[in-house]
Amino acid sequence: MKITIERTKTPKAKPDQSNLGFGNYFTDHMFLMNYDEGKGWNNPRIVPYGPIALDPAAMCLHYGQEVFEGMKAYHGVDGKCRLFRPEANMARLNLSNERLCIPKFDEAFAVQAIETLVKEDADWIPTEDGTSLYIRPYIFATEPHVGVHPAKQLIFAVILSPVGAYYPEGLNPVKIYVEQNYVRAVKGGMGYTKTGGNYAAGLKAQEEAQAQGYSQVLWLDGVERKYIEEVGTMNVFFVLEDEVVTPVLQGSILDGITRKSCVALLQSWGVKVTERLVALEELIEAAQAGRLKEAFGSGTAAVISPIGELRCGDKPLIINGGEIGPLSRRLYDELTGIQWGKLADPFGWTKVID
Repeated sequence: MKITIERTKTPKAKPDQSNLGFGNYFTDHMFLMNYDEGKGWNNPRIVPYGPIALDPAAMCLHYGQEVFEGMKAYHGVDGKCRLFRPEANMARLNLSNERLCIPKFDEAFAVQAIETLVKEDADWIPTEDGTSLYIRPYIFATEPHVGVHPAKQLIFAVILSPVGAYYPEGLNPVKIYVEQNYVRAVKGGMGYTKTGGNYAAGLKAQEEAQAQGYSQVLWLDGVERKYIEEVGTMNVFFVLEDEVVTPVLQGSILDGITRKSCVALLQSWGVKVTERLVALEELIEAAQAGRLKEAFGSGTAAVISPIGELRCGDKPLIINGGEIGPLSRRLYDELTGIQWGKLADPFGWTKVID
């Protein structure tokens, strides 16, 4: 398919790179592609950024048939633009599609479309340290029908947003609240997908955690309420003595692209990494015994976010004195070094956009 391009006649003013925040600004253009039953994915196009018209009966508004991804483009130290593992993001989006009964798309074509859009708005890629261009591909049902069935009409869209640090703390350790009342996902559900319903399910807990001064929620499993799963926006890792432990993927948590990258880097450094069930009580005991050396989250938005405190009920659990640990720092430096082209990329993770 050929991607048509309609350029904006009213370019926007660029925001101040030193005060971007996260998800506050959007570039001049967006990518759209339609799906129609019997016709398949069609009419790929880049158009000026703007509202998308929806019928009031559009099925996404009533039944939540929607999926999305999060990825970034980086302005390298050599002046070249880089994407980080875009093929993995598109493969995961198709995995979400399968669970949400959304027709799969050609992953190579989707990467091409994202590259084309990023090149079109390349002057929006921020250049200051710690900044990047956030890329949000998403698919939603547009068929006008009130009745539960997989939609026959959908839109695949991509929008771009210049961003700074996801958390206000930046690379300083964040405080995380361990949620013991609400449930986000269970095995057999949609926890392993990136769909809006997973995040809507976490809003109440996040609101209550933030009211108590905590940045995010750490979820426990939805059945026994004893095993660590993930933070609302990150996978999690714990350094127990000389071993790094992370919750095993069992269908209720996201298979993070940054998580995969952390595991690969750690193993390449000779660090023992174990993916298994991690009980909250085990972490508490390890912390009390001095065996819990570090904790950190990983994700596209924050890259690496050290965890300085876990709140379990009335008990705050301080980790590494509330400071960033050496392994968290090394992972952040290595990943961002690869992403910005400061370091060699032995894994072939980055894709340079010419």
